[in-house]
Amino acid sequence: MEDVARDYVDDAVAGTAYGLLGVVNGVGDFASSIVVGALWTAIGPKWGFAYAAIVNRSRNLQRASNPDAALYYLARMVGAGEDPKFIARRMVIFASEDIGMAQPTALVVANEVLRAVETIGYPECAINLAHGAVYLATARKDRAAYNGLRAAQADVRQHGNLPIPLNLRNAPTRLMKELGYGKGYQKYSREDLLPERLRGRRYYKPE
Repeated sequence: MEDVARDYVDDAVAGTAYGLLGVVNGVGDFASSIVVGALWTAIGPKWGFAYAAIVNRSRNLQRASNPDAALYYLARMVGAGEDPKFIARRMVIFASEDIGMAQPTALVVANEVLRAVETIGYPECAINLAHGAVYLATARKDRAAYNGLRAAQADVRQHGNLPIPLNLRNAPTRLMKELGYGKGYQKYSREDLLPERLRGRRYYKPE
């Protein structure tokens, strides 16, 4: 039975930390002692159980602007055989979430790292990952766009689909024009264009 569990763990984890977390979360009460025991036999010697925490917190090292720690834990992930595309995709997310408008070219660099990883593969693509990790760790940080998105999403959840101001609506028919659709629309207006209930709300707040 333990051999069966060990084979299951190997197949389910498939070399990724999230696979490991999925196994742990999915065990429940069914054969828990067998599967958890198999985790250490099949995975522990290679990764150690701290590995999942390394992956789950890898972005924190870049947020802390610490390139040395970012490189060390990147080396840990590479050494464990983590899918390089998984690492690169997290860099793409980080570039927009944590760097954003402070250094918009970070998204370009992160996307090029992902492209390089897809083109080259291991072992050489670890160099591209290191390039990306250091760039992102040393870049200026600004979460204003990300925070603004979350605030806007919260208003959408709370208020639903509020009516769009009439001046922003198209008026393809005479009736719509008579109702005021599109009236007063200006291409480069500075007026508040949010729905009436949200007038005055500010989502984007640059730091």
